[in-house]
Amino acid sequence: MKKCFVAVLVVFVVCALAFAGVSRFPDRLLDHLVGRWVLSGTIAGKSTTHDVSAERVLHDGCVRIHEVSREVNSNGAPAYEAIVFISFDSTSGDYSCLWLDSTGNGGLSAQAIGHAKAKANTIPFTFKDHEGRVSFENTFSYDKATDTWSWEMNNIQKDKREPFGRVKLIKK
Repeated sequence: MKKCFVAVLVVFVVCALAFAGVSRFPDRLLDHLVGRWVLSGTIAGKSTTHDVSAERVLHDGCVRIHEVSREVNSNGAPAYEAIVFISFDSTSGDYSCLWLDSTGNGGLSAQAIGHAKAKANTIPFTFKDHEGRVSFENTFSYDKATDTWSWEMNNIQKDKREPFGRVKLIKK
């Protein structure tokens, strides 16, 4: 219960800061993410398919993504599930991302929060470890011509990038 309360509190604070005085993302990039998607590609060396839905929440101040794998575990539950909140600070131009997933259920940590500045149609989120070093990257890239997104995920160890995932999101 305590972890749930902390998660709700963090989401509230991140989103409240994001839309103080602003009700929409000024650059509209994440408007293209709103909808229902099929994510397919490779994660951790394995082919995978997930269902993804994204919607604006909290007076349009955040985008909430719900990602669920079609693969199931030994209990019949999805092998992977995530709830992600993305907000935009119009003052600094920074995006923030709170990524909660079923991989460890270790609660909230610094590694669950990523930050980025958009570059054209790309949002390169970086996530830091407890010591403040970048430990993971997830770059969201939007292709306007095909109306698709790609996510390029990398583990970072000792400043070396190791590919973790390469996936594409196609609208349902």
